[in-house]
Amino acid sequence: MGSIFFHAARFVAAIIIGQTLYFKFSGSEESKFIFSVLGMEPWGRYGLAVLETFCVLFLLIPRFVWFGALMGFNLMLGAVLSHFVFLGIVVQNDGGFLFVLALVVFSLSTYLLYVERKKIPYINEYWD
Repeated sequence: MGSIFFHAARFVAAIIIGQTLYFKFSGSEESKFIFSVLGMEPWGRYGLAVLETFCVLFLLIPRFVWFGALMGFNLMLGAVLSHFVFLGIVVQNDGGFLFVLALVVFSLSTYLLYVERKKIPYINEYWD
């Protein structure tokens, strides 16, 4: 797929996920707070940062965009649900910024999964 929106969706999702990696790996106070509330500090923070690193790499490799989108979809579904159930929309006076970023990546990942659906092994035989 060569559309501008497709490639923009890939790169925007990768940039948003990628920029959060610094905060997770460096142990910023906000990241520590979030993962402490979730009961996953520090290993959950590191584990999710590693998964997100692979997600970014897959989004940037054209052959594996479908897998990066699948990872992004699931990771952001977890983030959105964590906000709803445990954290709330606003975390440490961020005005809901992290929640909105999670929704953006979730939406872009959903779009990318739809566009790349025929490349997904074992699933593609069920699509037109």
